[in-house]
Amino acid sequence: MAPRAVVVEADGGSRGNPGPAGYGAVVRDPDTGEVLAERSESIGVATNNVAEYRGLIAGLEAAAELGAAEVEARMDSKLVVEQMSGRWQIKHPGLRPLAAQAAGLVGRFAAVRFSWIPRERNRHADALANAAMDAAAGQAPPRAAVEPPRAEEHPREVAGPDSPARARAREAAARAASAATTGTDPATAPASWEPRPSFTTTRLILVRHGETAFTEQRRYSGRGDVPLSERGRAQARATAARVAALAPSVAAVVSSPLSRCTATAEAIAKALGGVPVRREDDLIECDFGAWEGRTFADVRQEWPGEMDAWLASTRVAPPGGESFAEVAERCRRAIDGLCRAYPGETVVVVSHVSPIKLVLRDALAAGDGFLHRLFLDAAGISVLDTWPDGGVAVRTVNDTAHLAAIR
Repeated sequence: MAPRAVVVEADGGSRGNPGPAGYGAVVRDPDTGEVLAERSESIGVATNNVAEYRGLIAGLEAAAELGAAEVEARMDSKLVVEQMSGRWQIKHPGLRPLAAQAAGLVGRFAAVRFSWIPRERNRHADALANAAMDAAAGQAPPRAAVEPPRAEEHPREVAGPDSPARARAREAAARAASAATTGTDPATAPASWEPRPSFTTTRLILVRHGETAFTEQRRYSGRGDVPLSERGRAQARATAARVAALAPSVAAVVSSPLSRCTATAEAIAKALGGVPVRREDDLIECDFGAWEGRTFADVRQEWPGEMDAWLASTRVAPPGGESFAEVAERCRRAIDGLCRAYPGETVVVVSHVSPIKLVLRDALAAGDGFLHRLFLDAAGISVLDTWPDGGVAVRTVNDTAHLAAIR
């Protein structure tokens, strides 16, 4: 017999926002807490909010397949709950088609209520989403990572067919459907080129450090603390002037701990009037292991098989070193932390070629081939804007106009 009422718990997320993403959803009996259905899926590269909506949609679809008439949808995403309840506008064009799809599913039930719950009460769906994210990132966590079904205490009463919550959901459906733009995959891209509000933008000015002796000699330069060359110091000064012109008001200058970056960062901070320089270990260059200090030609001659494997996969590390997948993970952690710490502000990030390439790859939702096709000059500047809902805009890549006079 089909259940009259069910509880849907849903979650979603991404490693990098945007980054490898996935969702999880659980359908429960509201009286016993018994798990009636589970859904989880990796969805490629997407934002947290896209993944959360996909989790809700999967949960509602599962409830409909079970023949439920009433649903209480519980999520720890305040944004999705408030938007689906009709209290918040759906401003992001990439979310509107998903909200319209979810609202269309709402219309298939006699009653639906949306409730926010803290993350600790959403652990089952969260575990499913994390397993899907791991799969999207190329990892394969054991199934045991998902906790066993648990009973729910004090289930809430589901709203009636004519409740205000249901009316708000119908209004959300109408707004989302009218705003949706067809022909675009909402999991990977916004549905329009609608200008975004600048007052909520967190702008990251990404700066590669100035030249070192290893840069000129085309040697692998990872964790070795090689200082700026004379030309590199001149580049740092020119870059500082350029950054000050681009962003007279900067909340922080954040740097890899290696001296070639901190020296570049200190020149920029001085040009900005003495902004403090904060060191961030997660922004350090890739560890090239046995290849450190070797020329590209040396490595090709001595480690031909290892180099071919390294070039073929971001999950392969140089002998004794670090893979680009590992670098990407810590860079996502660093960028997420900066966006949380400095919302709506401008931050200068001074790092190395590999971390900056990986950040830009994620921002552009590009494949790994991007890493070998993008060239970043020493002291080049790239500009990346992010928004609280996960929106991203890459405005500049490898600007070097300020270096033209340096010989």
